[in-house]
Amino acid sequence: MIEESAQVLRSEGDYAWVATQRRSSCGSCAAKKGCGTGALSQVLGGRMQEMKVRNPIDAQAGEQVVLGIEEGALIRGSLAVYLLPLLTMLGGGLLGQALAPQWLINQELLTIIMAVLGLVAGLWWLRRFNRSASADPRYMAQILRRQSGEGLIDLTGLSANKFKDG
Repeated sequence: MIEESAQVLRSEGDYAWVATQRRSSCGSCAAKKGCGTGALSQVLGGRMQEMKVRNPIDAQAGEQVVLGIEEGALIRGSLAVYLLPLLTMLGGGLLGQALAPQWLINQELLTIIMAVLGLVAGLWWLRRFNRSASADPRYMAQILRRQSGEGLIDLTGLSANKFKDG
């Protein structure tokens, strides 16, 4: 189970809207600010994200909580988002390369066209997968428990435009 701290913004029945702070892994790295990821995390790292999660413990607005998501669900989702469009693009390109001599078409042109079509097909499938996964409780984070005083998120003084839906 992967866990993250959050603050409950509002509660809606079996669900709650929470705010989490985006973090990078740079805090545990020896290079600290000496790499591109560190510089990028300084620019983008402070944003808060608002998201809807399952609320089995009936947490209320203002409470600090610990969210959790199963590792398997995160891995399946990551593979779908990153690997599937890449594989469909490569598959389309290889198909275009194989069909070009038979169709008497410029091989490079057909390879590019088929790769783009493969990418579009992968993104179309990903959109359908995302719709079904968003309704599947296995892919949704849930509130595991209320949090003690350590690792609290300070949301005072934040305006709505500092939140980015994720």
